[in-house]
Amino acid sequence: MTDSKNPFADMMRQAQEMAKAFNPALESYSPKGFETLWPTMPKDMMEMSFGKGVSEDGLDAKTRLLLTLAGLTMLGAQSDMQLRMTVRHALEAGATEDEIAETIAQMAMFAGIPSMTRAMDYAREVFDERDTKEQDT
Repeated sequence: MTDSKNPFADMMRQAQEMAKAFNPALESYSPKGFETLWPTMPKDMMEMSFGKGVSEDGLDAKTRLLLTLAGLTMLGAQSDMQLRMTVRHALEAGATEDEIAETIAQMAMFAGIPSMTRAMDYAREVFDERDTKEQDT
């Protein structure tokens, strides 16, 4: 009685079949599209919420977002959606693509090259998306 099937794979297949039965459009659903529904917060609101509005002598929103990006990279860049959103917010807060890339690259010393590479890939997706939008306008 050895069954070579993976029970997790069976469970995922059953869940996909059930979702398809409920709504055929869910067959091609991608959670990546969900993050585009979340707007980028304006720089002034970021400053008020967690920039110098919290502490006049504290870190500005751009620095806080670069630190958040470093932390997400240190965690292995596992949260692709959060990483891309943090890159978008950092750009809105005034960070340059070079500053973002440098922040991620610095984490290679602490998190390892695979984490840095994954985070850089997600950041490049945002940069490319932004370049495409700028070309379209």
